[in-house]
Amino acid sequence: MADVIQTTARRTRPALLLTRMRDRSPGLDSALLGGALAAGLGLAAFAMLATLLWISSPYPDSGPDGALSVAAALWLLAHGAELVRTDTLSGAPAPLGVPPLLLLALPVWLLHRAARDAADGGASDASGASGDAPLVHGPTAWAGVVLGYLAVGTPAALYAAGGALRPAWASAGVCVPLVAVVAAGVGVWRAYGCPRGPLERAVGVLLPRDVRHLLLGPDGRLGVAARAAAAGAAVLVGGGALLLTVSLLWHGGETQDAFLRLTQGWSGWVAVLLLGVALLPNAAVWATAYALGPGFFLGAGHAVTPLSATPAPLLPAFPLLAAVPDAGAGTPVNWAAGVVPLAAGAAAGWYVAQGATPAGHPAGPGGGRSGREPDAVWSQGRTAGVAGVAAVLCAALLALFAASAGGPMGVAALSRFGPVWWQTGGATLVWIGLVATATALPARAWRCRTPRSERAERAPAGTDEKAWAGVRATARAWRAWAGVRATARAWRVWAGVRATARAWMAWIGSPRRGAPEGGTGTTADGRRCRDAAGPYDFLPADPAPGRDALSRGLPTAPETPKPPPAR
Repeated sequence: MADVIQTTARRTRPALLLTRMRDRSPGLDSALLGGALAAGLGLAAFAMLATLLWISSPYPDSGPDGALSVAAALWLLAHGAELVRTDTLSGAPAPLGVPPLLLLALPVWLLHRAARDAADGGASDASGASGDAPLVHGPTAWAGVVLGYLAVGTPAALYAAGGALRPAWASAGVCVPLVAVVAAGVGVWRAYGCPRGPLERAVGVLLPRDVRHLLLGPDGRLGVAARAAAAGAAVLVGGGALLLTVSLLWHGGETQDAFLRLTQGWSGWVAVLLLGVALLPNAAVWATAYALGPGFFLGAGHAVTPLSATPAPLLPAFPLLAAVPDAGAGTPVNWAAGVVPLAAGAAAGWYVAQGATPAGHPAGPGGGRSGREPDAVWSQGRTAGVAGVAAVLCAALLALFAASAGGPMGVAALSRFGPVWWQTGGATLVWIGLVATATALPARAWRCRTPRSERAERAPAGTDEKAWAGVRATARAWRAWAGVRATARAWRVWAGVRATARAWMAWIGSPRRGAPEGGTGTTADGRRCRDAAGPYDFLPADPAPGRDALSRGLPTAPETPKPPPAR
């Protein structure tokens, strides 16, 4: 019997091993495969786009090898790496460092998805949602995705080095790993349900103790500041996109002419259209920097700001460049762009005010309905401090956007294009800091107010209801009597104004002291003259002097007796 039991156990051992191998959690190998697949899909998408444009081009200067090399270079440029053009007219290499921000969306999404799936380890349900506890260790999944991505990106960079657009190895060695690390880290963090612990530990390591205590309070100050900063940045970039759209419509004729004159044929127009769409986020960031005040550069020494715009160098007729304001001093139309940072600061301040009155407070959303003790309302100092933290975070975001949206387009005059990151960040800090604080404090006070109906209906503790009703009736009667007295005062004031007006009109209509009767004036030498300007010359003249004096209510001169006729 023991032998049978032992034989049965041995026969079931392979099944148990297969079950464990089938149900085991994936580890570093699946993360490496996911990172490599993300890089391969991104390269394939760029290769397909470059190949289609090369096939449809009427002037294919290079073969398929050149098109694939350009695709690899564009993939590196999408990560923020700087490229170098070797086929210039002068023969000197020229840098190309303005990455289209829309192209960055594809690598970031692929990395994020690969890291999230690697950390989830196949533990998602039928709907695709991840479980509460991912099976793969977070650092393992993150490192595997990053290493797999770089394992494919490194040969692609080496392949692009032999083409006309060569990567600058310093920027490529920094930007590509940085994008992979950040995007994969966010994907793993989301797979774990966005826990606050890693962020708090990172903030605790980087910041001093006092600042750490200020940010990581038990009332979620850092989360409120982050949401307010995100809202402010979204309004800023959205307002910049709106300014860009208005300027393009305002210069519609120039935009259309530039689009048609830049190239010929439908394939060239499609290429220009795709490039313009890819650069739309860059142009929105440039417009945001313009609204903030520092503006942007269209070449070295050629700044464009709301106050003034210097003449730009000779630039290609690109459609988006038609939206640049005209050279010269700014006008009120240009200054109206300041509405964008005002709206962004107000949005950030409103989010801070919402965080200052938590949900459990009667003034907050859903207050008093949870049955729990309401949370304490933030003080004015704490509210202003969180608004300042939100301004710092928003300034950091805009500085990052400005640094990513600009770069060199060549040498000499073309060595500087786009906004300056530290100027944009500093202007954002000032605008959002002041406007958000000025908005958050009044909004907090307004949200914490007690409605008038509740103040009228609420009786102090220990007060009889009948006595309180009498007090309320007396208050209503007193308010009514105060209204009657105010009306009487207003009527007396009006009567005084009318009496003053009558006296003034009577004084104007009466003869002044020293003025001759009959409406005559006095000349410069003291002689009376009816043609001189008198005090009653504004009255209409009457051809009959007697009627004129009588109509004015003035005494008439006695009639001179006529001499008797001579006999």
